[in-house]
Parts: sequence; C-alpha cells; structure tokens
Amino acid sequence: MRKSEVLASEAVSCLNKALCRLKDIWEEIGIPEDQRLQRTDVVKNHIKNLLDMMIKEEESMKKRLLSSIQTCRTEMEKLCLQLQIPVFEEEDGISILQQEKNIRTEVEVLTKEKSRRMDQLKALLEQDQDLCDILCSLPYGLTPDSVPSLEQLENFRQHIAKQNVEKAKRYSEFTELKKQIILHMEELDHLPETSFEKDVVCEDEDSFCLSRDNITALKLLLCQLEERKAENEATCESHREKIQQLWDRLQVPHEERELFNEHMVASRKRNLEALQTEVLRLEKLQLQNIRNVTEAIRSEISVFWEKCFFSIDERQDFAPYFSEDFNEELLALHDAEIQRLKQHYEGHRELFEGVQKWEESWRLYLELEKKATDPTRFTNRGGNLLKEEKQRAELHKNLPKLEKKLKAQIDAWEGEQGREFLVNGQKFLQYVAEQWELHRIEKEKEKAERHLKKSKQTEEDMLYGTAVRTPSKRRFLGTTTPVKSRKLNATSSMSSGASNSTMRSVFGGTVCRSPVPRLLLSANKVGFLVSPHLTKLN
Repeated sequence: MRKSEVLASEAVSCLNKALCRLKDIWEEIGIPEDQRLQRTDVVKNHIKNLLDMMIKEEESMKKRLLSSIQTCRTEMEKLCLQLQIPVFEEEDGISILQQEKNIRTEVEVLTKEKSRRMDQLKALLEQDQDLCDILCSLPYGLTPDSVPSLEQLENFRQHIAKQNVEKAKRYSEFTELKKQIILHMEELDHLPETSFEKDVVCEDEDSFCLSRDNITALKLLLCQLEERKAENEATCESHREKIQQLWDRLQVPHEERELFNEHMVASRKRNLEALQTEVLRLEKLQLQNIRNVTEAIRSEISVFWEKCFFSIDERQDFAPYFSEDFNEELLALHDAEIQRLKQHYEGHRELFEGVQKWEESWRLYLELEKKATDPTRFTNRGGNLLKEEKQRAELHKNLPKLEKKLKAQIDAWEGEQGREFLVNGQKFLQYVAEQWELHRIEKEKEKAERHLKKSKQTEEDMLYGTAVRTPSKRRFLGTTTPVKSRKLNATSSMSSGASNSTMRSVFGGTVCRSPVPRLLLSANKVGFLVSPHLTKLN
C-alpha cells in the first residue's frame, strides 16, 4: 500500500474516533437526539467545507502550475527563437510540478543567456560607436534591440578588433604626418591658417577625426608644404649660385662673404629674404662695374668653350663676346650665354669628359711609345720600365673601348642636337682616325729609318772588314772594331765572275773594293692601313 493511502486511512480513522468521542460527550451531557443529529450535521458540514476548501486550493494550485507551464513554454520558445538555439525538449512521464519546475528553470537559464548577450552587444555597440566617431566609418549593422547569436557576437568582436588595429595604424600615421607638418611649417615660418591646419597643429591629438579623407588631406597638406619647401630650397640655391657667381665676378672680399655664411646654408623664409636682398645688392653693384663683370663672364665663357671643344667658327658665332660697348644689354647677353654653356656642358658632361680622357690617354700612350723606342731605357734599374710597359699595354687595350663608348655617345648627341659633333672644328671620330694613322705612319717611318741605318752599317762593316758586334757591347755610330785575320797563302786565290759580287777575296791582307750597294725597301711601299680599333668606329 502506498503511503498516501495509509495516510488517508489514518485520517478516516481519526475522523471516526472524533465523531465517536463527540457522540459520547453529547450523551454524557444529555443532549437530545435531534440536537445531536443537528450537531453531527454541523460537524459533517464543517468537515466537508474544510475539505472542499482544501480541494479548491489544491485545484487552484494545479491550475497555476499548468498555467505556469504554458507561460514558460511560450517564453522558452520565444527565447530559443531569439537566441537562435533549439527548443528545449520536455521530459515525458513526470508530474505537473516537476514539469513546471524544469521548464521554469530552463526559462531562467535562457533569460540569463539573453541578458548576457544583450550586455555584450551593448558594450560592443558602444565601442563600435566610438570607433565610428573617430574613424568616420559606418556602424557594424547590429541593432541594439535584437538578440545576437554567438556567431554574430564573435564576428562583431573581430570587427571591433580590426577597427582598433585600423585606429592604431591611422593614429600612428597621423602623429607622424603631424610631426612632419609642424616641422615643415617651422622651416617655412608658416602659421596655421585654415581650420583644418589649426585642428591638426593646435587641437588635442585624441580629438582629431582619423577618417580616410582626413588622412588623405594630411598627406596633401604635407605634399604642399614639401613642394613649398622644395621651391624655397630651389630658389635659395639659385640665389646662392647667383650670389657666388656675382661675388667671384665682383671679387667680393672673403671676410664679407663669411658674414653671409648663415644664409648660404639654411633655406628658411628669412634666409630666402636675405638671399633676395643680397642678389639685388650685388646686381646693383654689378651694374656699376659692367666692364669688369663682363670680362669676368668672358673668362668663364672661354673656359666652357674649351671644355665643350668649340671651334673658332662656333666661338665667333657669339658676336657680343668681341664687342667693346659695355652696357646692361651686353652683360645680359653674356649672362644668358654662360648659362646656356653651363647647361650644355652639364647635359653632356659624360661625353665631354670622355673626349678629354681620350686626349689625355692618347698623349700618355704616345709618350710611352716614344720611350719604348729609346735605347737608353735599358739603363733603368728602378723598375719603371716594367711599369711603363704595363701601362702602355693597358692604354693600348682601353683606348679602343673608350673610342667605342664615345662613338655611341656621339651618335646619341648628334641625333639629339641634329648636327655633327666637332672637336675644335673637326669631327672627333675623324680626328681619332687621323691620329691613329699618323701614329702608324710615324712608326713605319721609324722602322724604315732603322732598316736604312742598319743597311748602311752592314755595308760599312763589309767595306772596312769590321767584326760583328754583340748586343751587350755596343759601339758608337761611325766607329769600327778591327778584326784580326790570319795571313793567307799568297798562292791561294778566290775569285768571282760577277762584277757586282758582294765580296772579293784578299791576298796578303789587302782589302777589296767597295761593292755596289743594294736597293733598300722603301717605306712608302707600305700599304695605307687603318688601325683595327678604328674600323669598329667607322
């Protein structure tokens, strides 16, 4: 038997005992039967009402439980939908009370989860709003009323992290740009004028809007300041060159120049103004010394004519150079000409320097060639002979390379200028070819002279019976070395049938007559050969 049935049986037994006891009391008192019946009916009604009330209360509790279950089930479904999670599965075969407790507990858990997510969303939205204000970007897109899913919250966090990284990047870029802008403004003596410039320079860094447009505007402002600075520096440098030129022309004392050294280095606004003032002063002073200044410029022009290898005709093309009517117009013409020459030289410096290098190398090569044919060079014991031979070999190897490089540069120059490249009025490549040819002819001439000299010496040796000289013991030109000869038998003889024989026999030590000299090879018969180095150039 269940415990509840036992309790019910005990309740009935108690009730019966109570009724019996009341009946005994009523009999002892002597209450009439009809009154006892009434009293018994009252007791019954009282017990019945009490039980009905109790039943009613329990039924009301049951209704509340069922109502709570329904309400919680509805709330749970709503929360599951908002939280985007599966609906809670209720357990089968349990009492109403347990069912209500389970579902109410689940609703409480879901409500806490919703509250937690909403708190996280609120915090993220606040951070996003701050970042949007700083970066001037659009909000992430989650509304504060909707319950976000776990995935949405995670994506939102990642977005906030990226925005923070972007904020740090832009802030770093902003501070660096601001520092450079302030530095350039100080160098230019420029005060902030526009509201944007004031926001950048004067306002707190944390309050500056780090939008892409503002960063772009900062870069643009910096570029403008850099351009102004570059323009100032270029203007200052131009003024410095002009001042230095005028100082040299006017022969300004060194002590006076030193007083101006500060402005010859810096390029601030006050330096620019000082340079402009100095240029005006020197130009005014130049006008007072036009003749001296013009002649100084002519000296510079002459130097650049030499550097650019101008011919006499090209020099005479600048007629003002020879004028004696010194005035401002003549000075201006000379000034324009020296500037043109400088630009021309700087624009083709490599070519002009290459030509100059070739001429210097060629002169050195000729000197070494001359030394190589000098008989006295073997008396050198200091090691210079080997050094010179090595240097001559290097020049002989490098000159063709230099000529080839110059040919390419000259072709480019002629294509650009639309005229021939002349060195002192002559085509440079033609001049190079002529130099090689003259050198070749000179060497052939020297060779022919050596052959002629050697032939004459041989004839003299044959005529006077001189001995063959050894290379180690050289005699001076015109001297002979006697040779001891054995006396021959007077009866022996040696004869030749030809009248022009090269040698006749001697008897008793008598010397023969001078033979007819043979014709020598002429140097003029050598063919006209161009150096192999120049065939490449032509």
